[in-house]
Amino acid sequence: MKLLSVNLGRRTFVPYTDHPEGMTGIDKRPAEGPVRVAAPGPKGIGASGVAGDDVCSTRYHGGDDQAVYAVAREDLDDWERELGRPLANGHFGENLTTEGLDVSGALIGERWRVGPEVVLEVTSGRIPCATFQGHVGEKQWVKRFTAKGAPGAYLRVIEPGEIRAGDAIEVVHRPDHEVTVALQFRAVTVERKLLPRLLEAGEALHPEWMETARKYVEKYGS
Repeated sequence: MKLLSVNLGRRTFVPYTDHPEGMTGIDKRPAEGPVRVAAPGPKGIGASGVAGDDVCSTRYHGGDDQAVYAVAREDLDDWERELGRPLANGHFGENLTTEGLDVSGALIGERWRVGPEVVLEVTSGRIPCATFQGHVGEKQWVKRFTAKGAPGAYLRVIEPGEIRAGDAIEVVHRPDHEVTVALQFRAVTVERKLLPRLLEAGEALHPEWMETARKYVEKYGS
């Protein structure tokens, strides 16, 4: 398992985002050399956990529980075959493009060591939005991406440091439950009846989805 690229986005004007100034950092490109990774601070205040990566809409993106976004190269390859066109590393707005790691099959709370210093913890899957659809340029992209059920993973930074393309990735902790990123994604999008299961993941789960699951249980039971 290894890191193929570390991808950074620059603040850019586009016609398809709902950002009030029309800005987005979704178009990420592979960086050269080492990149610093650290917890950026609470959502709404902190932006990306990856140095040099612009986050324009801090209401929805960035913050400690979404500090880093990872996508498996294998999933990009699958989409290449379906869409009939190449997709470069970073095209889905991911900070980390990985190889040999089942990113969407990772458990909530699973921890990865990337390179010799950095430890990241899986918190949730990525929810597609209109900006993502505009960037990819495919009709009904949000619906298609959701149906695929391979959203990639958001991660928080447990141990900061530097990473670079080619670094080894090692799973150093797997929690004792069966709540994967893919299951969490289905629960909050198309299979709401799965929401009670998210509570099994405990405090490692992104707090917004923890609150969603708790409210569902309060209203409908488990």
